[in-house]
Amino acid sequence: MLFDSTSLGELTLDNRVGLAPMTRVSATADGRATEEMAQYYAKFANGGFSFVITEGVYTDDEYSKGYLNQPGLVTAQHADAWTQVVDAVHDSDTAIFAQLMHSGAQNQGIPRSNNQETIAPSAVQPDGEKAEAYGGSGTYPVPKKATQDDLATAREGFVTAAKNAHNAGFDGVELHAANGYFLNEFLSKSLNQRDDEYGGKPANRVRYPAEVVSAVAEAVPEDFVVGVRISQTMVTDYDYEWPEGEDAAAVFFKELSAAGADYIHTTERDATASTFGADGPTLAEASVEYSTDHTVVIANGSLGTPEAARKALNHGADLLTLGTSALANPDWPTRVAEGDELAQFDRAQFLKPEASISNHELLDGMSATED
Repeated sequence: MLFDSTSLGELTLDNRVGLAPMTRVSATADGRATEEMAQYYAKFANGGFSFVITEGVYTDDEYSKGYLNQPGLVTAQHADAWTQVVDAVHDSDTAIFAQLMHSGAQNQGIPRSNNQETIAPSAVQPDGEKAEAYGGSGTYPVPKKATQDDLATAREGFVTAAKNAHNAGFDGVELHAANGYFLNEFLSKSLNQRDDEYGGKPANRVRYPAEVVSAVAEAVPEDFVVGVRISQTMVTDYDYEWPEGEDAAAVFFKELSAAGADYIHTTERDATASTFGADGPTLAEASVEYSTDHTVVIANGSLGTPEAARKALNHGADLLTLGTSALANPDWPTRVAEGDELAQFDRAQFLKPEASISNHELLDGMSATED
């Protein structure tokens, strides 16, 4: 199954294994992609991955940027710079999607001059501290509660970034609604304490992310893939779970897929372990169950062995992505197809958060984790 060809929208993928988005900070100071980034992503494409999802790309110049040297898709200059990356990946007949990310309250860098002001659904301070590897230090500030104007600006930022991604030659975009970033914060009962149409029960909490999906899907050509990434856990709270459990998942997946998502990309610590109770489904299985019939499901989380990867597919996922296993084996699909031994990734050490996969460039921190 790993090497069966399949389709995603109008794309034909040679196999079912893709590269997961992982935070990298190798862009120029003004957010332009570089030749180093082109070489980095091309290595995975050359290694047999059928699709590549980029690191999180910021979507507006107001509040979205989360890291110093993070790439953007805000301007035509950003789009022009990305073409070298897209072309390098396409040279191997590999699809590439830009992950569009608004950092929300989890802002590591300094995108604004007014005391690192951030926005979130509600004025709730994230747990934990910023990561120095990404340019941050100290505790996160209490974010400003996003106004209706802020929400409109952020929504339009996603739309503009998606259009710029299309102009750059990307095959699609992935809206980052996982890991505690802005869209994911709306799904959280603890971070989203709004009393308007965007807060309260699950159907309200998913409303804004679904509006963003719909706005993006309507703004790009029909054959341009629009995906969305979902998790319960956050960078600042690895144990968070939706209090409504599987009932929340049912609403979230139904509404996001109905809004126009061509795929839903679930991520959790172990994509093969029960998520909702001891005998409940995984997050990917819940997505298969509750998404609309046309929606492709991508599983992510500890799938670095062929056995785990096949298990995720056997349980209903259409595709899967690899993160740290891909860093250790940028030719993972080729190695597995040929029966070669896989290199092991040492989780006690993490690679620099740069567009590099050299095992000699090590740095303590969280930089090799998936977004």
